[in-house]
Amino acid sequence: QVRLVESGGGLAQTGGSLSLSCAASGSIASIDIMGWYRQAAGKERELVAVITSGGTRNYADSVKGRFTISRDNAKNTVYLQMNSLKPEDTAVYSCNARTLAWTRQSWGQGTQVTVSS
Repeated sequence: QVRLVESGGGLAQTGGSLSLSCAASGSIASIDIMGWYRQAAGKERELVAVITSGGTRNYADSVKGRFTISRDNAKNTVYLQMNSLKPEDTAVYSCNARTLAWTRQSWGQGTQVTVSS
Protein backbone atom coordinates (compact mmCIF):
# COMPACT_ATOMS: atom_id res chain seq x y z
CA GLN A 1 0.00 0.00 0.00
CA VAL A 2 1.41 3.37 -1.01
CA ARG A 3 2.28 5.76 1.80
CA LEU A 4 1.05 9.35 1.37
CA VAL A 5 2.28 12.42 3.24
CA GLU A 6 0.58 15.81 2.91
CA SER A 7 2.19 19.17 3.53
CA GLY A 8 1.52 22.84 2.91
CA GLY A 9 -1.45 23.44 5.15
CA GLY A 10 -1.67 26.46 7.36
CA LEU A 11 -3.44 29.75 7.91
CA ALA A 12 -4.60 32.00 5.10
CA GLN A 13 -6.79 35.06 4.82
CA THR A 14 -9.99 35.24 2.85
CA GLY A 15 -9.04 35.70 -0.79
CA GLY A 16 -5.57 34.32 -0.23
CA SER A 17 -3.84 31.22 -1.56
CA LEU A 18 -2.25 28.03 -0.30
CA SER A 19 -0.57 25.16 -2.11
CA LEU A 20 -0.78 21.62 -0.76
CA SER A 21 1.54 18.77 -1.67
CA CYS A 22 1.04 15.02 -1.38
CA ALA A 23 4.23 12.99 -1.59
CA ALA A 24 3.89 9.27 -2.30
CA SER A 25 6.31 6.59 -1.15
CA GLY A 26 6.42 5.07 -4.61
CA SER A 27 5.51 5.72 -8.20
CA ILE A 28 2.10 7.28 -8.81
CA ALA A 29 2.22 6.88 -12.57
CA SER A 30 0.17 3.67 -12.49
CA ILE A 31 -2.32 4.73 -9.80
CA ASP A 32 -5.76 5.13 -11.37
CA ILE A 33 -6.96 8.12 -9.40
CA MET A 34 -5.33 10.48 -6.95
CA GLY A 35 -7.19 13.23 -5.23
CA TRP A 36 -7.86 15.53 -2.36
CA TYR A 37 -10.70 15.28 0.13
CA ARG A 38 -11.55 17.50 3.05
CA GLN A 39 -13.50 17.30 6.28
CA ALA A 40 -14.64 20.41 8.09
CA ALA A 41 -15.62 20.42 11.73
CA GLY A 42 -19.05 18.88 12.13
CA LYS A 43 -19.23 17.90 8.46
CA GLU A 44 -18.79 14.72 6.44
CA ARG A 45 -15.66 14.16 4.40
CA GLU A 46 -16.16 15.44 0.86
CA LEU A 47 -14.35 15.23 -2.43
CA VAL A 48 -12.39 18.31 -3.42
CA ALA A 49 -10.61 17.29 -6.61
CA VAL A 50 -9.32 14.18 -8.36
CA ILE A 51 -6.91 13.53 -11.20
CA THR A 52 -6.60 10.30 -13.16
CA SER A 53 -3.46 8.61 -14.39
CA GLY A 54 -4.29 10.06 -17.79
CA GLY A 55 -4.53 13.61 -16.48
CA THR A 56 -8.31 14.02 -16.44
CA ARG A 57 -9.48 16.32 -13.64
CA ASN A 58 -12.72 16.67 -11.74
CA TYR A 59 -13.65 19.19 -9.05
CA ALA A 60 -16.33 19.70 -6.48
CA ASP A 61 -18.70 22.49 -7.46
CA SER A 62 -17.70 24.42 -4.36
CA VAL A 63 -14.07 24.74 -5.49
CA LYS A 64 -14.41 24.78 -9.27
CA GLY A 65 -12.63 27.78 -10.73
CA ARG A 66 -10.63 28.37 -7.55
CA PHE A 67 -8.64 25.17 -6.96
CA THR A 68 -6.34 23.31 -9.33
CA ILE A 69 -5.13 19.73 -8.91
CA SER A 70 -1.99 18.58 -10.69
CA ARG A 71 0.45 15.70 -10.58
CA ASP A 72 4.17 15.33 -11.19
CA ASN A 73 4.88 11.67 -11.81
CA ALA A 74 8.64 12.23 -11.82
CA LYS A 75 8.41 13.55 -8.25
CA ASN A 76 5.67 11.11 -7.18
CA THR A 77 3.73 14.11 -5.94
CA VAL A 78 0.21 15.49 -6.33
CA TYR A 79 -0.56 19.14 -5.69
CA LEU A 80 -3.59 21.22 -4.86
CA GLN A 81 -3.30 24.91 -5.62
CA MET A 82 -5.99 26.79 -3.72
CA ASN A 83 -6.80 30.37 -4.70
CA SER A 84 -9.52 32.81 -3.66
CA LEU A 85 -9.86 31.02 -0.35
CA LYS A 86 -13.03 31.35 1.69
CA PRO A 87 -13.68 30.65 5.38
CA GLU A 88 -15.80 27.67 4.35
CA ASP A 89 -12.66 26.09 2.87
CA THR A 90 -11.42 25.57 6.43
CA ALA A 91 -10.96 21.82 6.91
CA VAL A 92 -8.50 18.98 7.22
CA TYR A 93 -7.37 18.12 3.71
CA SER A 94 -6.36 14.51 3.00
CA CYS A 95 -4.65 12.99 0.00
CA ASN A 96 -6.07 9.80 -1.51
CA ALA A 97 -4.79 7.22 -3.95
CA ARG A 98 -7.13 4.54 -5.27
CA THR A 99 -8.19 2.22 -7.98
CA LEU A 100 -11.17 3.27 -10.07
CA ALA A 101 -13.63 1.16 -8.05
CA TRP A 102 -12.07 1.78 -4.61
CA THR A 103 -10.88 -1.84 -4.41
CA ARG A 104 -7.56 -0.56 -3.10
CA GLN A 105 -6.97 2.79 -1.47
CA SER A 106 -4.48 4.77 0.60
CA TRP A 107 -4.91 7.92 2.65
CA GLY A 108 -2.50 10.48 3.98
CA GLN A 109 -2.60 11.75 7.54
CA GLY A 110 -4.21 15.06 6.59
CA THR A 111 -3.12 18.67 6.80
CA GLN A 112 -5.10 21.49 8.40
CA VAL A 113 -6.16 24.46 6.29
CA THR A 114 -7.65 27.42 8.13
CA VAL A 115 -9.03 30.48 6.36
CA SER A 116 -9.73 33.50 8.52
CA SER A 117 -12.65 35.82 7.91
